[in-house]
Amino acid sequence: MGKKTTIYDIAKALNITAATVSRALNNNPKISQDTRNLVLETALKMNYEQNKLALALKSGRSYNVGVIVPRVDSNFFGSVIRGIEEELNQYGYHVIICQTHEDPRLENENIDTLLNAQVDGILISTTSKSTMPNSTIEPFNNILKKNIPLVFFDRRKEMKGVSSVVINDFEGAYKATMHLIEQGCKRIAHFSGDFELEIYKDRYLGYKQALIDSGIPLNEDYVFRAKSSLEEGSRVVKDLLKLNPPPDAIFSSSDFAALGAIQELKKHHINIPEDFCVVGFSNEPFTRFMELPISTIDQSPLEMGRMAAKVFLEQSDNGRNIKMEKKVILEPKLIIRKSSLKN
Repeated sequence: MGKKTTIYDIAKALNITAATVSRALNNNPKISQDTRNLVLETALKMNYEQNKLALALKSGRSYNVGVIVPRVDSNFFGSVIRGIEEELNQYGYHVIICQTHEDPRLENENIDTLLNAQVDGILISTTSKSTMPNSTIEPFNNILKKNIPLVFFDRRKEMKGVSSVVINDFEGAYKATMHLIEQGCKRIAHFSGDFELEIYKDRYLGYKQALIDSGIPLNEDYVFRAKSSLEEGSRVVKDLLKLNPPPDAIFSSSDFAALGAIQELKKHHINIPEDFCVVGFSNEPFTRFMELPISTIDQSPLEMGRMAAKVFLEQSDNGRNIKMEKKVILEPKLIIRKSSLKN
């Protein structure tokens, strides 16, 4: 087995000091980009392997960051994770991904596991359930007690001194509902998620405000709780079509429920968008490729992931000042497609 390349070998090859090589490999801001690139290229050619354990002991960092999401099999959370990785990888960080499956107990276990793994930070989108209402904040306080940066994204808990990156869900819902009103819709139903989650409450409030601003009375009979699934969208449409008068449009907090609704409306031979308009939320990939493309709100998940990572890096570079609170609110984008475009 050949001798391992050291920073001294790289320094000798480039006729620079070992200290300069070390700083370049550790992204020290005092080293120019040209020198850093030269060191990295040479290290690669010489098959240099950085000792992560030694680096962790020296810097007090593991260069691992935990990311907790409800599920990874959604385009939204998959794209957020990609944004986080793209931002952090260039600084030598590795991402450990955990899923909660909307189970708060599993969320707590994930947090404990990541803390035991001595991660440098935790970025999390919280669960929608609260089976333990008196202790839902405690696991997050445990993160802060260990002086580890905590950043919420998309779904968050209201905690003083904790940073978050979200989109303006109220504004997104308001834009979607106003678009339906501008298309001539008067009886707009809303598919809502769990109000325990701020995102769904804000989407309902945005929907409600658009109706008020347009002089349309809010009819609570048109507001339905629906999980994010095709089956739920189909189930709820069966109920809303029994109403007198039935709605002439749906603003759904979920693209999946919106798709289920469209499939059920077609079974009843209801023409979309001529007789019934539908707008979803999240801009899932399937929405643009359908025979009837679905109007929706884009949440900019890639940007959300990158921004969450940047907020973590700011806190980490700030001497792990976890009391640094930063609230980032991204602007939602209304994407108008055939499912809602009458005019």
